[in-house]
Amino acid sequence: MEILLKIFDNIMILSDAMSFYILIGLLIAGVLKQLIPDDFISSQLGANKISSVIKATIFGIPMPVCSCSVIPLAKSLQKEGASKGAVQSFLIATPITGADSIMATYSFFGWIFTIYRVVTAIIIAIVTGIFQNYVDKQDEKKEKAITFSVDKPSEVSDENTCETSCCSGDTHAKNSRFSIKESFNYAFNVLFKDIYVGLFIGLIIGGIFTSLLPKELLQPLFEYQFLTYIAILVISLPLYVCATASLPIAAAFLLSGMSSGAVFVFLSAGPATNSVTMGVVASMFGEKSLFIYLGVISVLSIFFGYVFDNFFYNLEVFDIHSHANEFSLLDTVSTVTMFTLMLYTFLKPKHDHSHEH
Repeated sequence: MEILLKIFDNIMILSDAMSFYILIGLLIAGVLKQLIPDDFISSQLGANKISSVIKATIFGIPMPVCSCSVIPLAKSLQKEGASKGAVQSFLIATPITGADSIMATYSFFGWIFTIYRVVTAIIIAIVTGIFQNYVDKQDEKKEKAITFSVDKPSEVSDENTCETSCCSGDTHAKNSRFSIKESFNYAFNVLFKDIYVGLFIGLIIGGIFTSLLPKELLQPLFEYQFLTYIAILVISLPLYVCATASLPIAAAFLLSGMSSGAVFVFLSAGPATNSVTMGVVASMFGEKSLFIYLGVISVLSIFFGYVFDNFFYNLEVFDIHSHANEFSLLDTVSTVTMFTLMLYTFLKPKHDHSHEH
């Protein structure tokens, strides 16, 4: 019974630390959803160029979607003619740099870690997209050479036309009038519905890890820096965690003695790579593209984790024990509100058709 109470207390502490920032982040996301036209991004990303990759990353930064809802958006971009590199950049940058994820990251780790996470996510997204497009261009040159040798140029032309135009899907115009009601609806109905299960599970796992995970068991692993990075990478690649929901788990890892750089690897690779996303990337672009996608993310996540450990080692991050008695009434009210929303969303009839992206 004592152990259960300890787990519950730690779950509440984690919730108090992030609930206010999650609610504010969701509200910002709802406003952005009203301001950004639905077809604005897809209309800018068709070219197989570096500019399309950079645009995809920049446009993905303010997009109010999480790791769950970014997948159908990525499919839509592909149908509307976006290049492979642009879609992959969008898949990486969008969930990590969302307003709710940024605010929640700050609540645990402060602005330095938050800014570092966002900037490196942008770099990883751009590098992945550029490398993917470079490989595609090399493959196209080989295909053209082969096609020219057998004197069948028309087949290549038809295929490229399909990729850029005839495979395009329909777009929907956005209502030009700003609606506060729709902003709240998207934030606390549609978007929250995407993340609440993962967030709830993340809080439970974080509370359990914080309460029960023995530091002595993990300490030998943490003594070997790169071994820790690789172990965390192996764990995070298939794990399905949203950028926001992964934060309580990351905080528990940190309190168990893991380095900030290893925590960064988990928060960088986890939201961008999971079993669902892997399957989608493979089905959309093929196994070679999946290998590029996972390879670049893995290498750069470890590299940036190493950089963080060696240049930001004095950074102070959220400490669940020292902050236990520092939360305000606002934090408590935010936690109650967040769990009330979770319960309401769970009990709401499943036939609700308001979930639109």
